[in-house]
Amino acid sequence: MCKNRLLTLFVVICNLVLGLASAGKAPNIVFILADDLGWHDVGFHGSEIKTPNIDKLAYDGVILNNYYVQPICTPTRGAIMSGKYPIHTGLQHYVIAGSQPYGMPLSVTTLPQHLKALGYNTHMVGKWHLGMFKEDYLPENRGFESHFGYYMGHGDYFDHHSTDGYVGYDLHFNGETAWNYSEVYSTEFYTRHAENIIKSHNKSKPLFLYLAHQAVHAGNGNDPIQAPQKYIERFPYIKNVPRRMFAGVVSALDDSVGAVYQALQDANMADNTIIVFSTDNGGPTDHYDQNAACNWPLKGNKNTLWEGGVRGVGFVHSPLIHSPGRIVNGMIHVVDWLPTLLQAAKGEGLKYQDQGENELDLDGIGMWAEIAGSSGNNAWPRQEVLLNIDPVSKFGGIIVGDHKLVYGNVPVSGWYPPPDGTTDDMEEKVDYTSSAQNTLFFRPEGKSLYSGPISIECGLMPLNATKECQPQEFPCLFNLKEDPCEYHNLASVLPELVVTLQDRLSKYALTMVPPGNKPQDPKGNPQLHGGVWKPWM
Repeated sequence: MCKNRLLTLFVVICNLVLGLASAGKAPNIVFILADDLGWHDVGFHGSEIKTPNIDKLAYDGVILNNYYVQPICTPTRGAIMSGKYPIHTGLQHYVIAGSQPYGMPLSVTTLPQHLKALGYNTHMVGKWHLGMFKEDYLPENRGFESHFGYYMGHGDYFDHHSTDGYVGYDLHFNGETAWNYSEVYSTEFYTRHAENIIKSHNKSKPLFLYLAHQAVHAGNGNDPIQAPQKYIERFPYIKNVPRRMFAGVVSALDDSVGAVYQALQDANMADNTIIVFSTDNGGPTDHYDQNAACNWPLKGNKNTLWEGGVRGVGFVHSPLIHSPGRIVNGMIHVVDWLPTLLQAAKGEGLKYQDQGENELDLDGIGMWAEIAGSSGNNAWPRQEVLLNIDPVSKFGGIIVGDHKLVYGNVPVSGWYPPPDGTTDDMEEKVDYTSSAQNTLFFRPEGKSLYSGPISIECGLMPLNATKECQPQEFPCLFNLKEDPCEYHNLASVLPELVVTLQDRLSKYALTMVPPGNKPQDPKGNPQLHGGVWKPWM
């Protein structure tokens, strides 16, 4: 009897210790980056494109309603990896072409390098786009233990060739060319690879998985919108053909998000995992790249500093969030992910230890406590965002408080609603479970604090909205709190504020490093390297 009691007590104590140890484990981190996903391309923003898996994770997590990214691919990816504004890494001008011999500086300590030092296993799946001219710049040499994916900015979803001045095959596994994937849809095999990483992960160490999807970027120019018919068939109510095809690309991405979450559940990892979902920039609307994204009702598109180019889709989902089911309206920028995720990984509270944040020399601000809902009623830590300063194209922009200033050769842009041809009775026409091979992981009616889409109210557009802002001639000023669609230029009404924000931009410019862009090198032509995009120096 006594022995049984002692044995029972021993088991109870062991379980308690194991439970405490589990509770103190560093969280797994899964960062899912969509490519070119527009503001109006997800269901929780009211899109006609249904994204039930994305929506369920967003509604049950924390939706970032005032989240900013860079206007185009390379700068955003550099900001995620470095925690620094592109003006401080030389990535502030456009993107890296395949044969350009430069990349994110090797002096940058990347997010996976930081996490690896904390004991994480680090894996990457998908798009890199931060330099590949030398092996030192490849993902597996920048902190990732493995990389399965591609180096370029875009490519064909089926044959995996990229056309970027030259033409070459662009699919790799740990630096070696990954053949035998012809005619396999990239969204699907990236998902399978991510699932396998989760399934085979040794749970004695925390996992960092960076899943940088090709979706929903356009393919090559000869075939820009690519999705298997089984996804496109989910949207019979979208009559506009390019938009319906684009919806198929988005739906495959949505399935992937659900499948990755299901893999975490199956591996008993979901209860200690932080999922970050983000786009890299606004959607390419108005026939940009011949794609069919939508940022409505925001102004502008990809590669502009208008809200449609830089206000991003984003959310965080995790059981570690103390008060889930929230919409966060505090300002967050893509550079904030590195310090925020390091805070979560270290199990720290409101801030880094003072010395740590200063030593890292970051532009990002750690916000894990604010996102997790454990910060109390402290003032929101970020009150301004540098949108960019591009000394080559000669434009820039900044947000301070509620006000935004843009100047210079910002591409002229308008407001682009969803294409004509959608119906009002789409709920009755779509069958979410029509394809047995594309299981819906979360029902759209799943229990969440919010049941409807999150809308942006802009009011009526003035007839002179486009004409009254000409940033090439004079900076434009907007109050984003009152005018998120940038209808009303306040520069002439608040000239002193224009000067104040210009001065703030000038201070940033003093810290800027020169753009790292280099001319294309003919030696980078894939035809000189077996038809493959790969390092050549």
